[in-house]
Amino acid sequence: MSSNKGIKILYFYQYFGTSKGGWSTRVYEMTRRWVAAGADVTVITSVYDKSDLKPAGFITNLEFEGIKVKLIKVRMSNKDTFAKRIFLFAVFMMSSVWFVLTRKADIIIASSGPITVGLPGIIGKKLRGKPFIFEVRDLWPNGAIQIGALKNKRIIRVARWFEKLCYKTADHIVAASVDMKAYIDGFGLNKPITVIPNASDNELIRTIDVKMDLPDWAKDKKLVLYTGTLGLQDECSAVVYLGEELKKRNRKDIEVVLIGDGKERTMLTELAEKLQLDNVHFLGLISKENVMRWLLQSKISLLTVTELPYLNSASPNKVFDAFAAGIPVVQNTQGWLKDYLDDHNCGMTVPHRNPVAMADVVTKILDNKTLWQTMSENAKKAAHEDFDRDKLSAKMLKTIYQTLSNAK
Repeated sequence: MSSNKGIKILYFYQYFGTSKGGWSTRVYEMTRRWVAAGADVTVITSVYDKSDLKPAGFITNLEFEGIKVKLIKVRMSNKDTFAKRIFLFAVFMMSSVWFVLTRKADIIIASSGPITVGLPGIIGKKLRGKPFIFEVRDLWPNGAIQIGALKNKRIIRVARWFEKLCYKTADHIVAASVDMKAYIDGFGLNKPITVIPNASDNELIRTIDVKMDLPDWAKDKKLVLYTGTLGLQDECSAVVYLGEELKKRNRKDIEVVLIGDGKERTMLTELAEKLQLDNVHFLGLISKENVMRWLLQSKISLLTVTELPYLNSASPNKVFDAFAAGIPVVQNTQGWLKDYLDDHNCGMTVPHRNPVAMADVVTKILDNKTLWQTMSENAKKAAHEDFDRDKLSAKMLKTIYQTLSNAK
């Protein structure tokens, strides 16, 4: 492995941000560890409204703990219309081509979604002969098709063709869950696929100042926390209706908290106001560090999604953040994560659109100290044994070295 030190990694990912921002830090956390191990890493990214990166021009050169970042001034937001997002994906895709053609690199990684980010990897492989790892964190275009945003049959055929081209061209595929791997295996391409899920930031828990001043409404209360995007596919109305059901049960000891932003935030706040819910609180977008502080003050973390098949394969960051904080997860996906929670007794799964069932499970966990303590300990165990950031970053780096070695 020492002979591979100094390797030049070119990483294409549209949503790069550090723990100072309010978005996934997977790429930041992995690449800073690779830099510490001796790699030379350049990340090509765009401007995301949830990250902490600020552009100074069309191309801004930044550096974080030795990670070189090329920030393209293409402003992304999940509040944008689908048509605008597709346009901006295309602009980023074409802008990225310049870097893949001119930047020195030993290996190229492209991280999806969106699927368009695969183009620089394909070009780097076909025109420059560079080994290419395609990282699948979102099953594009399945999501756009199942949610109804992508309906044109001709465009769907092109998207499916491009999806397969990404898999076919890649030397190695990294999937964020076992269910994603099973889906890609279905293409019958006989490609090496490594599962590297999102991770628990145990180091962040150890190093940040965990103290925080809670607002008066949160003091001496059992906090049930949702963190992340407030978008259509997240079905956060389930969280609001959970608050309504808890109010009906006169559970004044429980407060429901939503941290994040998205297209549906206004609708959700209006719903909570309409239902006169003084036990549901919206905190907006805050940094990853502050999210972790809130998790450490909470008793349960929630994951809700709408009832679409592709979401059952998801590897949501909020789950692994909850594990790091040592709190149980109550969620409604019906795939690998449901199996994991059942097998490791660190959370529970509820049906979609069933606030009564969700309230039953939440109160069951909160009212049974032994059950909560067991789930808490198992969550911490999962964070350290199965989803530790150091271990998964090392696994990814090993995959990079193997791909380089196989390409020689």
